[in-house]
Amino acid sequence: MDTHSVDVVVIGAGQAGLSAGYHLRRTGFAPGSGFVILDGDDGPGGAWQHRWPTLRMDRVHGIHDLPGLPFPPADPQGPAAEQVSAYFAEYEKAFDLPVQRPVRVRAVHSRPDGRLDVHTDGDQWTTRALINATGTWTRPFWPHYPGRSSFRGRQLHTADYQGPAEFAGRRVVVVGGGTSAVQLLAEVSTVAAATTWVTRRPPEFRDEEFGTELGRAAVARVDVAVRAGRSPGSVVGVTGLPVTPEIRRLRERGVLDRLPVFDRITPDGVTWAGGRFVPADVILWCTGFRAALDHLAPLGLRGPGGGITMDGTRVAADERIHLVGYGPSASTIGANRAGRAAVNEIRAWLAPVAALD
Repeated sequence: MDTHSVDVVVIGAGQAGLSAGYHLRRTGFAPGSGFVILDGDDGPGGAWQHRWPTLRMDRVHGIHDLPGLPFPPADPQGPAAEQVSAYFAEYEKAFDLPVQRPVRVRAVHSRPDGRLDVHTDGDQWTTRALINATGTWTRPFWPHYPGRSSFRGRQLHTADYQGPAEFAGRRVVVVGGGTSAVQLLAEVSTVAAATTWVTRRPPEFRDEEFGTELGRAAVARVDVAVRAGRSPGSVVGVTGLPVTPEIRRLRERGVLDRLPVFDRITPDGVTWAGGRFVPADVILWCTGFRAALDHLAPLGLRGPGGGITMDGTRVAADERIHLVGYGPSASTIGANRAGRAAVNEIRAWLAPVAALD
């Protein structure tokens, strides 16, 4: 096992990580010796390579071009996982980015000399600065409800979903009020014996087109939260769910006749305090994800409330650490901007340090 020393380690090769790699190279950091990108997946594509096979490009909200290389014309009916992954692979080659995979980062520790030790399942790395771009896909959120362990049917998360065929003839309860929940509900409802949609809060459907103003409002709300050290929260709480032609069809079919979330899970279904009972063979948890930051725990970045106080992309408590694709930058266009901003700050911060070396 070897130990390598670089100026910057980037963890994660999704959109945010690749954007950071582009700007690192563009501003003079040498690939391999100046910076490295460590990615835990077996191949290019970030979280996109794990999306369910039936997610087509025409159902994706939008893929913003990575800096320097436009996204090629897409087949609207083609699997998003394949097309986005191919684009990321081409991007890595086009800019000769030093991505090493599969490398799983286990922990990051602070050294007495001010550097950081990045411990992985392979070689070890010592770095002056770290850009974390690990996203959320590896941390699906499973909420706790009484009786969950007693359920005799199948429980799975959005991260486990592989298409509607396996739900044929089954009674399915879909939990969650976000876009993914609606998309999976739409697919499953075409083959299931019955579907029941439950959400914690009434979903807010948006008839107006999602535009710049609404997008800025969503980003601003999340930015205020992370600057105060709170959880980024859900962006869909600001943006709402767009009323598409498919949404209108689902409404007509009664698929979107939503119920408040149940109070308890029984061995053969879900139940409410008032006595309502819905039988179920499957519970599909479309309950979102949390930021994959466990490897940063040794640095003690979280405050008393469990959140990480941010100043832009920089962790307020540790100027060596930048989080991209996190909080207000957790979108395809936001990830690009965050990658550039993080690199600019790191370069300015390292310049006087380099002058002293």
